[in-house]
Amino acid sequence: MSTRVTIHDVAAASGVSVATVSKAVNGRYGVAPETAARVLEAVEALGYESSLVASSMRSRRTGVIGVLLADFEPFSAEILKGVSAGLQESRYDLLAYSGSRQGDGEGWERRSLSRLSGTLIDGAILVTPTVVNAAADVPIVAVDPHTGRAELPTVEADSRGGAREAVDYLVALGHRRIAFVAGRPDLKSSRLRDAGYRESLAVAGIPFDPSLTRVGFYAADTAREAARTLLTQPDPPTAVFAANDLSAIAIIEVAQALGLDVPADLSVVGFDDVPEASRQALPLTTVRQPMQRIGQTAAGMLTALMAGETLSATHVLLPTRLVPRATTAPPR
Repeated sequence: MSTRVTIHDVAAASGVSVATVSKAVNGRYGVAPETAARVLEAVEALGYESSLVASSMRSRRTGVIGVLLADFEPFSAEILKGVSAGLQESRYDLLAYSGSRQGDGEGWERRSLSRLSGTLIDGAILVTPTVVNAAADVPIVAVDPHTGRAELPTVEADSRGGAREAVDYLVALGHRRIAFVAGRPDLKSSRLRDAGYRESLAVAGIPFDPSLTRVGFYAADTAREAARTLLTQPDPPTAVFAANDLSAIAIIEVAQALGLDVPADLSVVGFDDVPEASRQALPLTTVRQPMQRIGQTAAGMLTALMAGETLSATHVLLPTRLVPRATTAPPR
């Protein structure tokens, strides 16, 4: 059975002391270039990896950025891809960490930050946090922030404008009974999508009907329940705007199970444009938010903060656009 390569193995292989190996690996002063090169060759050959915790205790730096997630779902996965791309030219590694399944899920950011900051990560990106602010010993950037007034630097997409574009499109197709399945009420993005939905109806002269709105919490199971309630009403909607793609896909499944034809009987529009949206049997009409660009932007902001720079903008809003596909059509 193989054993873990230690710093003593590297010292023996390169013919130097353990102290010299430590200096060479951590880039400290006092090692001749040819000696450092010999040590690093031994490190590469043996596959030696120094302990992040031990290194951070000595230098107070780990070279790792943490992305803290409520869950590993499609939106978060796209954000992670963007963060990874944003760090490619940097010296930082990426640690993805989910702390949502502790207790009731609220405040997982604080618990996660207390465990990771200072010993495992030098900075953190919080994705869809449940709290307005989460104090830590490291710089933080929030993606898709909580509804409150946050002091943290944030990156988000234009949820309000995207929602208006989605509902405007349905109105232009001729729909008048347009339902809305909202997201998490604690998130700014969800409230802005709700506002955009109502604003578009108002501009079109369509009265807001509370019986056509349900909360889906950005979750497929909850969205299915909302869809059953909406679609079995005596006067059901002819179109549904869902606050995210996972909810929209779930709504389509319920509609088809009820014998409805999508899009002839029911048009459905989502939000996000996760990869799954275009891979459905009926590719989903949706509002595309630049998720990978959001992650890349957050990574750039965080590395700037970690370098001691002042951000030119602490709150970045990125544009969205409608992507029409096969789940929308004029009403019968």
